[in-house]
Amino acid sequence: MSKQSFIKGTLILLAAGLVNRLLGFVPRITLPRVIGAEGVGLYQIVWPFLIVVLTFITGGIPVAVAKLVAEAEAERNERRIRSILKLALAITCSLSVLFTALCLIGAEWITTRLMTDDRVYYTFLCMIPIIGLIGVSSVFRGYFQGRQNMIPTATSQTAETIVRIIMMLSGAYVLLPYGVEVAAAGAMLGVLAGELAGLLLLLYHYRESVKASAPKVQATIGTSTSVRRLSGLRRMLKISVPITGSKLVGATSYLLESIFITQALAVAGISTAMATAQYGALQGMVIPILLLPSALTSSLSVSLIPSLSEAAARKDMDTIHKLLRQSLRLALVSGAPFGVLMYVLADPICVYLYNQPNVGVLLKMMAPVAVFIYFQAPLQAALQALDRPGSALVNTLIGSVIKLGLIALLASKPELGIKGAVFAINVNIVLVTLLHWSSVVRALKFSMNLPDFVKIGAAMAVSGLSSYAVMAVGWTDSGWIRFLSSAALGMTVYVMMVVWMGLIDTSDVQRMKRWGRKIWRRT
Repeated sequence: MSKQSFIKGTLILLAAGLVNRLLGFVPRITLPRVIGAEGVGLYQIVWPFLIVVLTFITGGIPVAVAKLVAEAEAERNERRIRSILKLALAITCSLSVLFTALCLIGAEWITTRLMTDDRVYYTFLCMIPIIGLIGVSSVFRGYFQGRQNMIPTATSQTAETIVRIIMMLSGAYVLLPYGVEVAAAGAMLGVLAGELAGLLLLLYHYRESVKASAPKVQATIGTSTSVRRLSGLRRMLKISVPITGSKLVGATSYLLESIFITQALAVAGISTAMATAQYGALQGMVIPILLLPSALTSSLSVSLIPSLSEAAARKDMDTIHKLLRQSLRLALVSGAPFGVLMYVLADPICVYLYNQPNVGVLLKMMAPVAVFIYFQAPLQAALQALDRPGSALVNTLIGSVIKLGLIALLASKPELGIKGAVFAINVNIVLVTLLHWSSVVRALKFSMNLPDFVKIGAAMAVSGLSSYAVMAVGWTDSGWIRFLSSAALGMTVYVMMVVWMGLIDTSDVQRMKRWGRKIWRRT
């Protein structure tokens, strides 16, 4: 099986992540124009519930599979690897069947009592088959990540994105004459088709990997150590349960957030339809823009877990510190300019993407905390890889409780409304990131160079001022030209600054180019 190093694996996932995020903006941009903010809201209201269900099924299993497979890979124990995969599939499939049945039985009660807009019923029904598909896919992705082969994950995610885009927009458009609630269900059917395509490609990669590794299995099967099923189950649960608990806190917080926001807006005197539209604008328009640059940090996090797990198994603290410092530095350097541009160009971004000028104020409010989002993902991955998921759980819980309390307090005020909810979410992002940082520092006696933070801050300030000057000065009547010129100049100034200050040097650029060519040839 093809195996990549930490950086190469990250670059593979990064390339796929960037492609998927860019492609993913096609429905993000088009869907609001097809079904409106209200339809997007109906589509988005279902997602928090799906995330909670998927957390029970897959929360910690993929991480556990990646970690255990990476350890077995280091021992070259093929029998143990296959045993881990079978056990994980058995657990996930059993849970998927259970939760699918519960959702089918309770669909009407959930959509009328738990959710804040009962028009989501059809969308909810279309969501249910997704549960099993994502559950099985997550296990196979964990398997390939544990073997440090990121190509199956990357290609399956890209296939899933392409199919989802085509089917989502087609379903929403075809079903729109039957009502906005049916059109939202059509969009969810597109997600279902995409997940099916991604799973089929993962199964193809797995079949090919089994063929390639069959001789090795025969050669090592006599010398590898048998792992009893009960022992394997205990080890998997020991890793996955705390991670599931941590993710469950976040997922439940996400579900409660959707309920609290719409209920608080109702208290503020906003109608149900308007509250659904505002929630759709926040979750379906603003948050996706904010998370676009996190393709890198997500890639770093996925690659970081098996790499740190291997280093921890060898008790190689130097490698652990090097990998973590490298990941956090990349997250900061790559994410910072996007935070600046989202703040400076918030209004034109929302006008040109969604034709929704009123959404720009929400993006501008969230842009300053963007860097904390990108910094948070590698920190959480490090805590999971180093057997400190309990710390991540406590940190997430603290942030969630404070966020929900602030939403209830602020979003219910008529003068604040949805802006109060945005402020509460910002507080949560910053607080959880700082708590994760504190946990990593205590666990590893870890530190980063303060001058790097100062340099990145200076680069952000200079690039932001440059971008603002180009956008603010009326040197041309074309808003599009000013917008594109402002973004291009801001990004160019930022890159020049970080190169000049030594945060990125020419050898790094050349090395990434070489890796990129290799990845392109192999994929």
